[in-house]
This record gives sequence, C-alpha cells and structure tokens, in this order.
Amino acid sequence: MAAELVRRPVDVIVAQAPPAALAAKAATTTIPIVFVVGFDPIAAGLVESLSQPSGNATDMTLMTGPLSQKRIEALRELVPKATAIAMLANPVSPDAVPEIGDAQAAARANGLELKMHNASTPVELDAALGAIAAQHPDALLVGSDPFLLIRRNDLVAFAARYQIPTIYPFREFADSGGLISYGTNIANAYRQAGIYVGRILKGAKPAELPVVQPTKFELVINLKTAKTLGISIPPMLHARSDEVIE
Repeated sequence: MAAELVRRPVDVIVAQAPPAALAAKAATTTIPIVFVVGFDPIAAGLVESLSQPSGNATDMTLMTGPLSQKRIEALRELVPKATAIAMLANPVSPDAVPEIGDAQAAARANGLELKMHNASTPVELDAALGAIAAQHPDALLVGSDPFLLIRRNDLVAFAARYQIPTIYPFREFADSGGLISYGTNIANAYRQAGIYVGRILKGAKPAELPVVQPTKFELVINLKTAKTLGISIPPMLHARSDEVIE
C-alpha cells in the first residue's frame, strides 16, 4: 500500500501507528511523511533526532510504552491486595517489545506477577481472553496497539463480564465503559498531524519540523463501571484524575 502511494505519487503520506510509519519510511525518502506512533521514533529509524528529524518524516510520538509503569501503579492503588495481573498485547507490533519490557519492570518493582497474553488476530484475541478468564487475574493491563484499540468494545465487555479491574491506554476505552485509562489524547495527536500536513502543503520541510511529544497525559475514571465492579476509587487517585465519567 505504501509503494502504491509512492507510485501515484501523493504529496504527503499520513502514517498511523508503527507498521504504517515504518512501511512509508521504507517506501520513500522524498515524499513527506507525517506519522503518529507510540514507540521511540529515533530507535525505530524514523528520524535522527526529535528536534531535527533530518529526513522526510516527522510529527507525533504518543510515548505509550513508558506509561506502563504509571498504569501498573494505578492498578496497585485500585486493587491494593493484587498479587498477579495479566497483560494483553499484540506481539507482532513494532512497539510491543519495549512496552512489554516496561510493564514487566514496573510489575517487579510493585511486587506483582505479570502474566502475558498475546493476540494479533481476532481468533488469537478470543483465545487470549479465554485464557485470562480461566486464570481470573487480580487485574488486567491492556496494551496500546491499534488492533486492541479497535476491539475496545469487546475488551470492555469482557472485563465487565468477568469482573476484572482493567486499565487501558487511551480514553476511548473509558468512554466505551472501561474502568480507567491513562495515556495520551489521540484526538490531540491527530490534530497535531493535521497542523503539520497543512504546513508541509504550504512549503515546510519535514526535516525542519520537530517531532512533537505529549506534555499532558489523561487519567480518566469511569465511576459507573467502578460501582458495577464494586470498586471504591481511592481518594488520591480520584483527585489526580483529569476526567470522571459518571
């Protein structure tokens, strides 16, 4: 698909998530690329530096992996007696390895056992959810991969059915009935992508547009779901929330 865009050719390629960004970068060194990714764009080879990309790609990093520590800390506050938690991730995603590594380190630091469950297709997701249901962990951490985001209604329904306190990476999950989310605002990220596309179409060079990093991360709590699960939100966690859904 990236090669087809290059053959046309297009004026700008907007690449959502790591696989698209890497494919676009491999397909062209001349057509401007505006990406939105969760992993480190320098380590991935998309740019040479955040302040001076020096190539044909730039835009926004969501910094999803490093936030695993904060999510696990929030789960520890929500379920103080937890000893084992599960993590659901897409193992074939380019940003899965660093995100899983951060989660494992955070779990160890909080004295928790982290049980991994992988899924990259609907069939694998059904199997992973079945395994999680059988184990019934004290809590669940959902990874930030787009595959899991688009299945958020299924994941929220699963957590509700099996009464598993679950934290998610984006507010879209909490809006759909998920218990709690902590992460970057995706809508703001794409708004930034639109701004950069506009500037490029007016003559700006990607190499001259620094990669934008989020300055704010949203903690969203769904009180209705908490009540259904019989969970009392700790006052300190409630006070830190950016939005409460009632």
